[in-house]
Amino acid sequence: MTRFLGVSLGKRIARPWGLLVIVLALASCTVSQSSTDGQVAGSTANPGANPGESSTASSAKEPNSPKKVLTTFTILADMAQNVAGDALTVESITRIGAEIHGYEPVPSDIAKAQNADLILYNGMDLERWLEQFLRNVDDVPAAILSEGITPIAIATGPYADKPNPHAWMSPQNALVYVENIRQAFVDLDPANADIYNANAAAYSQSLEAIDQALQAALAALPPTQRYLVTCEGAFSYLARDYGLKEIYIWPINAEQQSTPKQLKAVIEQVKANNVPTVFCESTVSDEAQKQIAQATGAMFGGNLYVDSLSTPTGPVPTFLDLLQYDADVITDGLIGRES
Repeated sequence: MTRFLGVSLGKRIARPWGLLVIVLALASCTVSQSSTDGQVAGSTANPGANPGESSTASSAKEPNSPKKVLTTFTILADMAQNVAGDALTVESITRIGAEIHGYEPVPSDIAKAQNADLILYNGMDLERWLEQFLRNVDDVPAAILSEGITPIAIATGPYADKPNPHAWMSPQNALVYVENIRQAFVDLDPANADIYNANAAAYSQSLEAIDQALQAALAALPPTQRYLVTCEGAFSYLARDYGLKEIYIWPINAEQQSTPKQLKAVIEQVKANNVPTVFCESTVSDEAQKQIAQATGAMFGGNLYVDSLSTPTGPVPTFLDLLQYDADVITDGLIGRES
């Protein structure tokens, strides 16, 4: 039976705000197990491996090898690897570009999970397949990373009143994820607690810098033009934290098919509020949103990244890249059309 780690949130470390460039430079100085080789904490323990790439069943654990951590999707894998440095090996169950909500695990996923020392997952009903998945895994602890975050309920549709699971999309919430990862790693591997503590602190500085930059950029938006229109309702936490109003076609990507009623409702809202730009997400078709743009005269601002990183050569190979990329696309789309 899978055991669950009780991840309690400790007091968040207060750090002075800094310029993004300075803070990101500090992040490169995080502690790793192999500090003499110049490898930064954000790199994977297996050079050339990608945290989003699922492979065949892992081989048996080798004596004295780093403990293995499995996450449910690529974003969590990247966050976890930054905290782990070289002290742990981290891998994602789902591949880059996969749609996480309705994922269907394969036997090799279960084999990898059985060979892991810890499983990290988002919770908030994001991984609806995980409960059954964990029933097939014996004696591997699991930790929920959204623990301590006040959920925002989905307002309408078939998922009404259920928690919106996309809490990591707010940099402020991402700090809670990092703290939960740090605590889970310290509990799993106390001998390397100093590494996890130092790496988590440096990584959190980078998240705080992005938070402050986004706050400053969006402050330029007038109150009447603070609408974030997307395909999926994945930006509720970001909208709350930065004073935006959210409009979306469907609440959860598991639908992925827009209805005429949904399109009509969004078109009416875009027109009524004179929204300049609309967006979609990288893991679904953007055709419906382009139809809305054409029907309203709004610009289609491009696809945002939510549930998955890109390939290493793509625009968002890391979670920090994802947050910065989305922030740039949103601010360019909304502020650029108003300037």
